[in-house]
Amino acid sequence: MKRVKLKEHWTEAAIAQALVRSVFNQAVLAVPCCSWTGSECDLLVVEKKGLRIVDVEIKISRADLRQDAAKLKWWHTRPWSRRRQSPLPRLWPDKVWKHYYVLPASIWDDSLYASIGPASGVVVISQGVSPSKPYLSVLRPAKPCRDAKPISAADAIDIARLASLRMWAALAKERP
Repeated sequence: MKRVKLKEHWTEAAIAQALVRSVFNQAVLAVPCCSWTGSECDLLVVEKKGLRIVDVEIKISRADLRQDAAKLKWWHTRPWSRRRQSPLPRLWPDKVWKHYYVLPASIWDDSLYASIGPASGVVVISQGVSPSKPYLSVLRPAKPCRDAKPISAADAIDIARLASLRMWAALAKERP
């Protein structure tokens, strides 16, 4: 049987769906476009074991990946300081246990490691044998932030409430 190469066209939504259905299928919650930690992430995941936060940034272009380093979540600001000082770089966003970048394999090349912090994991996605079964490959595992505390049950409920409200809003848009 001849194997047919399927054309790859990834969107942030398609990548997020693939992640939730495969990598994070045992997570307590996965909320797209979430700012619960204080900074926006493309996918906020509350892992089942330990109730810790995983921040996922989905990038569909090299330029988008390179621009991510300028986001405020990657810099310690010191509002208490009266002197103008340069902000200090962060290895992890606030409250985050692990951070991943996920992007199509077709746009990845090793020169992009220079745009990514050393603690962030890198996952690439490519078309699998069928459109419903993409192939995910971890190029670099994320390093855990030992200072990131598990969230409380009340925090998990707060995030679940947000996810529920979004689900009902999406359903309302779907119906006439």
